[in-house]
Amino acid sequence: MSETVNERGGIQGGIRVARLEDVQPGEMTTVEVEGVRVLLANVGGTVRALRDSCSHEEAPLSEGELDGETVVCPWHFSSFCLRTGEALEMPAVDPVEAYAVHVVDGEVFLSRQ
Repeated sequence: MSETVNERGGIQGGIRVARLEDVQPGEMTTVEVEGVRVLLANVGGTVRALRDSCSHEEAPLSEGELDGETVVCPWHFSSFCLRTGEALEMPAVDPVEAYAVHVVDGEVFLSRQ
């Protein structure tokens, strides 16, 4: 599921991007926030968010594989920490942007970390 949402919410400037039920545990989805594709991943009930673009060659990370707290790029198999955006496996060396996630009353809000 992909959707475009730009609804300002009550979390200190956070933006409502999805409902928690839209991202089931062990699944990933994408949303578009102010023109940027963002990957949402539910890791054991905790939603994480990264820019949906590998820092190596801009592959869509949402087409990759969820592996615990990491996402593996579908093109060259770089992996990234879903908490921090840090590149964990080459060929990527630069991090991807990570977003702070807040869930309030079943709604998922993002803000910059």
